[in-house]
Amino acid sequence: MAFTPENLAAVDAAIASGELTVRGADGRMITYRSMDELKSARALIQADIASQSGSAAQRAYPRHQLADFSD
Repeated sequence: MAFTPENLAAVDAAIASGELTVRGADGRMITYRSMDELKSARALIQADIASQSGSAAQRAYPRHQLADFSD
């Protein structure tokens, strides 16, 4: 599953309010067992979003380096 910034915002709002139940953009509700579990989910969502944007950026803008050792 690919997470969205809306998923991250919902988890952030739950953490800020102290709630353990999160409603996703699709309407599904998830109840976590603890704040630690909710924070772990947040880290997972952040990593997934970062990997999505990182791989897209690499495809759109390939980077090449050239070293020149001549005098």
